[in-house]
Amino acid sequence: MDKDYLFTRVGYVYIPTSNIDASIEWYCSNLEFKLINKFEDRGSCIAVLHHPGKYSIAVLLIETEDQGRLQISRNGQPFPVMAINCPNIEYTHEYMMKNGVDVEELHTLGAGEAKYFYFRDNEGNLLEAAWSKYDLEEDMKEEFIRHTNH
Repeated sequence: MDKDYLFTRVGYVYIPTSNIDASIEWYCSNLEFKLINKFEDRGSCIAVLHHPGKYSIAVLLIETEDQGRLQISRNGQPFPVMAINCPNIEYTHEYMMKNGVDVEELHTLGAGEAKYFYFRDNEGNLLEAAWSKYDLEEDMKEEFIRHTNH
């Protein structure tokens, strides 16, 4: 490396949960995350979840006694705390609806160059599924390829 960089990418997304085991199950069964590790830190559990993308960041579920969902407000409206890229967003939207996930309608931006929908996890945290023709194609982690049922 010729240069010392301050940062190279976003490292993690932190999502609160009041029931870590239920949230691990929800993220693994509905979003195809894989549990990498679960441990105690500062009095509560943390779960490290990975996605199939070779260079995707980890999601850390943080168990907390604090109540309330995580979301951002944008112009007075709820806005998601995390967007997850979908190579086939129509398939993802249909799959999640069939699995009973609280999903909103699929929106198309511009002349079809981007699509998204919002959804809530088992704790009510607002998340976004997103697709854009500008997204880079992702290589998949070997351990996800070997265990895929699709």
